[in-house]
Amino acid sequence: MLPSCWYKLAEYPGIPATSMALPPDQRRLLGAFLRARREALTPAAIGQPPGAYTRRRTPGLRREEVAQVSGLSTTWYTWVEQGRDIALSAAALARLADTLRLNPAERAYLFELTRRGDPAAPVARMPPAAPAELLETLSTLSAPAYFLDRLWRAGGWNEAAGRLFAPWYDSGELCLLRFVFLHRTARRFIHDWEQRARRVAAEFRADTVRNQDDPAMVELIDELRQGSAEFTTFWNDHAVQAREGGARVFNHPDDGRVRYEQVTFIPAAQPDHKMVVLLPR
Repeated sequence: MLPSCWYKLAEYPGIPATSMALPPDQRRLLGAFLRARREALTPAAIGQPPGAYTRRRTPGLRREEVAQVSGLSTTWYTWVEQGRDIALSAAALARLADTLRLNPAERAYLFELTRRGDPAAPVARMPPAAPAELLETLSTLSAPAYFLDRLWRAGGWNEAAGRLFAPWYDSGELCLLRFVFLHRTARRFIHDWEQRARRVAAEFRADTVRNQDDPAMVELIDELRQGSAEFTTFWNDHAVQAREGGARVFNHPDDGRVRYEQVTFIPAAQPDHKMVVLLPR
């Protein structure tokens, strides 16, 4: 038996709390996912002796075992698996992820599905280096191409991008958003700056839904609001747009006005990165 001290009242369903605010289909997906991960675990995963394998009618762990180890009530956890509309805190989800031994991809899926920020997500002040295979991909392209991380900081670019975006790279600012809104050079370099800057703000807002509780994300937005009246105006419009690409025009200091078609890719194994490719037009 697990000690009774595993029980906590913080997540007990009888305590008033807000609901998940998730669509029914999404709640059913969550329940099915948790059940599948629970049934994939053996009692040994939570320290049960070998004898615990016997006399089990269903595979894997029981709901009450997952609830106990996670410090949750069995009723609350049962209702989550049943897809009921109840409260889900990020802390409770983190404990479930630990108990169910979720791998990084599964853990990310859990928090994406529930629209919560992972408390264990690393907060990086400096952009992490893009994985080697992504950087190698850049070197194979003749068109300008670069990578952005989750805070839209350049993590790598090829030679063609270094030439095209010389005003950006020469500014010493890795973050695309800071360059666009806080550097006067951007207003000369980006043709029709106001329209493009408004679009950039709307695209970034679409990105923030996955990292709403990320302190670095909140800090960046606060910095932009304090440093740029235009960003504050555009941000307060609450416009949301996908990063769909399209025509891009720049006033290059050496080449004059140049036109490109932008295409953005999300690497399957690195969803926090974007590869942006500019096709000459």
